[in-house]
Amino acid sequence: MNLEIDEYLVEIIQSATEKALLKLFEEHNESFYYCSLITTGEGLCPIISAWSKEALERVANESDDVEEAKYYLKWSYSETPYFAYGEEFFEDVKNVFIDRMNKLKTAEERQREVQLRINSMEKVMHNLDAKGMFGQGEQRLNIVINAEFMPPDYTNTERALRLNPQEALKEWLEEAAE
Repeated sequence: MNLEIDEYLVEIIQSATEKALLKLFEEHNESFYYCSLITTGEGLCPIISAWSKEALERVANESDDVEEAKYYLKWSYSETPYFAYGEEFFEDVKNVFIDRMNKLKTAEERQREVQLRINSMEKVMHNLDAKGMFGQGEQRLNIVINAEFMPPDYTNTERALRLNPQEALKEWLEEAAE
């Protein structure tokens, strides 16, 4: 990964993300197939969004048309019960993000900062994947990880391609990629 990152941002985001994901996976022994760090185009503090097969079934079963609901919910970052999961671990990250953005004067400086943030988020997901957070071997092929902008843009697909084995991305590329 040859993207410009900020090591301090990687450190604090990774600490928060790892705590939140450990809590998620310990409290919900489910088959997770999607896990992403989400931010906005303005580079606000990231949050976790995740889906499991079990959560998708539970949420979709509340709809009149279960199959249609599954289709529309499957990759929705905001409609999962695990949206912003563990956000209490991101307070320090939020404060650092606000402080750093307040010090920037120009639009170019702010845009560079947003790019540093998303690149650093991608590095965090790469690091956690390397530690085995999302499984290993065959198990790893069952989950799509990412660092994403919402609303989505084409760079989300670029990051997904860098972060995931090709076999893990088949459905996501067909159903959700920009």
